[in-house]
Amino acid sequence: MAKIVVINGTPSLVSRINAVIEYAEGDLRGRGFEVERINVAELPAEDLIHTKFESEAIVKANGLVAEADAVIVVSPVYKASYTGVLKTFLDLVPQKGLAGKIVLPLFMGGSLAHLLAIDYSLKPVLSVLGARHILGGVYAVDSQAVRNDQGVVELAEELKLRLNSVLEELAEETAHKSARKAGE
Repeated sequence: MAKIVVINGTPSLVSRINAVIEYAEGDLRGRGFEVERINVAELPAEDLIHTKFESEAIVKANGLVAEADAVIVVSPVYKASYTGVLKTFLDLVPQKGLAGKIVLPLFMGGSLAHLLAIDYSLKPVLSVLGARHILGGVYAVDSQAVRNDQGVVELAEELKLRLNSVLEELAEETAHKSARKAGE
């Protein structure tokens, strides 16, 4: 079974972007993929800030990335880029830690003003980490993920359609990669 790991770079575990993550995870599990999540905000802050490559939590998180066939990188956009929390973790991923992996970025920002944050801030870092197969990704705006009166985040239909499309692409590419790997 192919493995997909989600790297959640939001500093808040109650962020609306978590609804996007849950939607993606549910879709991919429904397709038969094994999905794991790394909530970077739950990793020890001292290990992240002091770049403790050997810490048990960092070794475990990097092990999930190493075992994955595909990686989904998720972040809200702050100050025209992904979060510093995400960057601290990416700094701890081995130099070629994303080599051979299919990577899907999922970002959310306050407006379309930062639509290109994936291309200009994240993709160069992913490339340095060895990623060569980076899918187009999805940039959502906050207004596409709204909390209802019960506190549940509801995703706009247009956002769901874009997520469905990119998750289909990720599933197909990952299945092809796994089939090639199994045939070796």
